[in-house]
Amino acid sequence: MQLRIFTEPQQGATYDDLLAVAKATEELGYDAFFRSDHFSGMGGDGLPGPTDAWITLAGLARETSRIRLGTLVSSATFRLPGPFAISVAQVDQMSGGRIELGLGAGWYEAEHTAYGIPFPSVRERFDRLEESFEIITGLWATPVGSTFDYQGEHFQLTDSPALPKPVQNPRPPIIVGGSGKKRTPALAARFADEFNVVFQPLDAAADLIGRVRTACTETGRRPESMTYSAALVLCCGRDEAEFRRRAEAIGREPEELRENGAAGTPDEVAAKIESYRGLGVTRMYLQTLDLSDLDHLDLVASKVAPQLS
Repeated sequence: MQLRIFTEPQQGATYDDLLAVAKATEELGYDAFFRSDHFSGMGGDGLPGPTDAWITLAGLARETSRIRLGTLVSSATFRLPGPFAISVAQVDQMSGGRIELGLGAGWYEAEHTAYGIPFPSVRERFDRLEESFEIITGLWATPVGSTFDYQGEHFQLTDSPALPKPVQNPRPPIIVGGSGKKRTPALAARFADEFNVVFQPLDAAADLIGRVRTACTETGRRPESMTYSAALVLCCGRDEAEFRRRAEAIGREPEELRENGAAGTPDEVAAKIESYRGLGVTRMYLQTLDLSDLDHLDLVASKVAPQLS
């Protein structure tokens, strides 16, 4: 089971905060550092304010050397797909080929209105997401020296040189996630290397993964060619007192965390993560909310990770 650290910087973090967590992630042996892509906090004052996901990853690409880096997930409403393909390819070059692209339709209306970003209907957002996938993958797949054209309902490209190319061949891994019942599994089957189940209990996770497996089969793809992953809130303590202190620090109730997250003592956290293995999950994103608590990462690396090898 691969363990990845997943942060929510919109709740209040500087680049230096994220750099410290990313460096600890690398030094402690985790597989990857991921961050959300949001422009407004969800509760709290959000100070000192948001950081741009892809500017952050560009910086971290130059200040780390081993860990994978990516978003869980970027919103297709934030960026035009053509220029976005350039940005992701460039950050992949800057990292030496360690970037992964999580991309979704977008859901948080408040951040769109706060920063003047159009927020169309759910149907249109998914239509735009599908076209974004077609454009981004099409640009990256276009041979050097050839051009790329695309005529969609929302985006049109003519004689694009389709440059630059990512380092990774054929392209950086693409992650699709969410709890949509129809279009999300269909998009995952068409475009994704990984399907991520976010904050779902075992029964709901099993249903969502089953839908993706079915969608893969219906499109002629082998379901086992997909990587299946999950994300859970992390809150671990060496003993009950430390666990409860960490729960209080992130404003969560201990028993609620035990039920819905990867929470409790190291043995409890390991058991919760291990329970997802039976669904075919081989990668767990640990949502880390207190970015100043680097000892938390050390504890999980030393006492939880060895139980999952």
